[in-house]
Amino acid sequence: MNYILTDGPYRTNLLPFTFTRPVGDIRIGILTIREKWQKRLGTEISSLTEDYLAKKYPLHTEAENVVIHGSILPTDVLVKAVTNLSLGQSIIWQDHVVAYCTADLKKGYHPNEYTAIELAEDLICIKNTWDIFSKNEAALRVDFDLLTKGRKSKPIPDTNRVIAAEHIFLEEGAQVEHSILNASTGPIYLGKDSLVMEGNMIRGALALCDHAVVKMGAKMYGATTVGPYGKVGGEISNSVIFGYSSKGHDGYLGNSVLGEWCNIGADSNNSNLKNNYAKVRLWNYATERFDQTGLQFCGLMMGDHSKTAINTMFNTGTVIGVNVNVYTPGFPRNFIPSFSWGGASGFSTYQTQKAFEAAKVMMARRGVEFDDTEADILNHVFEASKKWRKE
Repeated sequence: MNYILTDGPYRTNLLPFTFTRPVGDIRIGILTIREKWQKRLGTEISSLTEDYLAKKYPLHTEAENVVIHGSILPTDVLVKAVTNLSLGQSIIWQDHVVAYCTADLKKGYHPNEYTAIELAEDLICIKNTWDIFSKNEAALRVDFDLLTKGRKSKPIPDTNRVIAAEHIFLEEGAQVEHSILNASTGPIYLGKDSLVMEGNMIRGALALCDHAVVKMGAKMYGATTVGPYGKVGGEISNSVIFGYSSKGHDGYLGNSVLGEWCNIGADSNNSNLKNNYAKVRLWNYATERFDQTGLQFCGLMMGDHSKTAINTMFNTGTVIGVNVNVYTPGFPRNFIPSFSWGGASGFSTYQTQKAFEAAKVMMARRGVEFDDTEADILNHVFEASKKWRKE
C-alpha cells in the first residue's frame, strides 16, 4: 500500500513552521511526524502539500493510496487500523478524518462515499504551534519506547552522576562526560554521534538528536528536544528546537519552538510567563489576530532562518516568521512578519538577496547546499508575507 501524509486542516494554524515544510515534517518528541509513521509502517511516505513545497517534498501515488492526517501522531492501535484499510474505507477519530483509502486523490474525501471506522483511542493531534512544546513530553516518551525497544544502550561513562539509568539511552557514538543525568522525571535519549560536553545538568525528558551538541555548563529541563545538528547552551526548558539551529550561549529559552537554521545570540532571553500570571495570547496566522492559548507558560515561536543579535529580549508569547533578523535593544513587538529586519525601534524589509546570502553561508558550514529549490520556497514566503510587513 502507498501511504501519503496530507497537511490537513491545521496547516495555517501551524505557521510559521509550515511556511517551509509540510505539517508531517514538524519535529515533536524525538522524530518528525513523518519519521514516526515511516518507522512504524516500514516504508517511505510522501506528502500532499502546498504546490510551492512539492518540488522539495514530492507526491508519490499508486493505484491505491492511504491518505493520513499529517497532524496526528501514530500509535500501535492506529497503525494497525491504517494498515487494514481497503478502498472506500476511512478512519474517524472525534471530528477528524484520520485516514482514508482512495484510488483517486484528485477527487478528495467525501464522507458519504466511504465506510467509516470509528476509533475511540486517545491520540495526539498537533493543531497549534504551542502544541509542539506542550505535547512534547508525551510524544518524546512514545518515541523513546519505539526507538529503544529490544535494544541495549551504549554504556554511560562512569564520570557522570546518573539517576534512573534504565531510562537513559545512548546511541552509537554519543558522548557524555562529567555531567548530571536525571531521568527520574522522563527519559533521556542521546542520538548518534551527539555530544554532551562537561559540566551539564540534564533533567528528563530530553531528546538530543543525531550529531547535536550541548555545550559546557548548560541547564536542560524537560521536556526538551534538540534536533539533528543542533547546538545548545545556557538554560532551556520545555522547548523544541528543529534541526541545524543554534542557541549555543547563556540566556533563557522556555516553552518555545525554533525552526531550522535559526541562531539565538549570546545572553538572549525570552519571557514565558506574564507578570500578572494571565493566560498567554499568541498570534495566529489563520485568524490574523492574537488568540488565547489557554496556557500560563508560552514563550517564543521562531520560523526557519531567523536570527537574533546578542542580548535580545522577547516578551511572553512572541511569534517570529521566516528569515527575520532581530538586532536592536529592547522588546520587539509580539508578532514579527517574515523577512523583517530590526527590533524594538521598528523594522524594515529584509531583502531576499541579503537573506539568501546569509542562508548560503550558514548552511555551507554544516555541509548543506542552499539550492534553487530552497530559494524558490523562500521567495514564495517573501511574497506571501508581504501583507503583514510595513514596506
